[in-house]
Amino acid sequence: MSTEPVASAIQEDNPALEEEAPQKKGKQGKYRREKPWDTDDIDHWKVEEFKPEYNPAPFTEESSFATLFPKYRENYLKEVWGHVTRALDKVGIACVLDLVEGSMTVKTTRKTWDPYMILKARDLIKLLARSVPLPQALKVLEDGIACDIVKIGNVVRNKERFVKRRQRLLGPNGSTLKAMELLTQCYIMVQGNTVSCMGPYKGLKEVRRIIIDCMNNIHPIYHIKELMIKRELAKDPKLAEESWDRFLPHFKKKNVKPQKKKISKKDKKDYTPFPPAQTPSKIDLQLETGEYFMKPKEKEARAMEKKKEEQKENSLKRQAERELAYVPPVEDTPKKKKKKAEE
Repeated sequence: MSTEPVASAIQEDNPALEEEAPQKKGKQGKYRREKPWDTDDIDHWKVEEFKPEYNPAPFTEESSFATLFPKYRENYLKEVWGHVTRALDKVGIACVLDLVEGSMTVKTTRKTWDPYMILKARDLIKLLARSVPLPQALKVLEDGIACDIVKIGNVVRNKERFVKRRQRLLGPNGSTLKAMELLTQCYIMVQGNTVSCMGPYKGLKEVRRIIIDCMNNIHPIYHIKELMIKRELAKDPKLAEESWDRFLPHFKKKNVKPQKKKISKKDKKDYTPFPPAQTPSKIDLQLETGEYFMKPKEKEARAMEKKKEEQKENSLKRQAERELAYVPPVEDTPKKKKKKAEE
């Protein structure tokens, strides 16, 4: 049964509807109407604060997350665990520190009212396990702040190359890391085989791209230059709807091949079927000189004579070098100019 006669009858009764909702061509715009409540000043991306009044009833099931931590973090976690417990109690999350297993556990309780807070608490214990200090890690519980732990240990196989590329992220005196933090508004912590990041979602996306490219041999300075240009372009409202490709730098990848060492060609020797002569051993040389048949005292006396002869030669050489300092230099006598005979 078609709805066209019904729609035409409604439009005849209410002629104002034709003016308010002009019909659009195509199937998509057939039933669309304007939304007067949806104005331009509404920010659709804004994260609204979740209040306890929105969820007064407790959860029906308990959710929990656990993570392991290294042995060297045990003393620090014991000191700050009281602060962690108080911070999570405010949002209705329970936490347990197990020093025997070396694990941290967070779980929901009857007082939990925010369903997403258990995921925030999971991120908190992950950051604490990755050596992030507590005052910084607690910021992940705020709205609009997320965390990302980037694994970089499996990207490069060579250990020396991995250490060099990881050092590029820090830069001299941590300058590269500081520039990345300022441009992306994120906190970055390089620790072992992982990089822990905290900040807004947009900044985390940029940080992950920079870290992965750095481990793939693309220096972070190229991304830093690009981010600086984008930040300046964002200030201009005229360029909001234009493409920024013409302003951004385009770097060409250059594969610089190492110079091959020149191998000097050896002259080919004439082929002979006979093997080369055997080098004489120490005993053979002693047999030739007759030293092999000498007594030990005679050998010592002969060695002393050789030594004295060498000393005598060396002393004569040194004496000659000393006497060179007293030899007067040859002076150039000025030549008398011959007067030209007068013509």
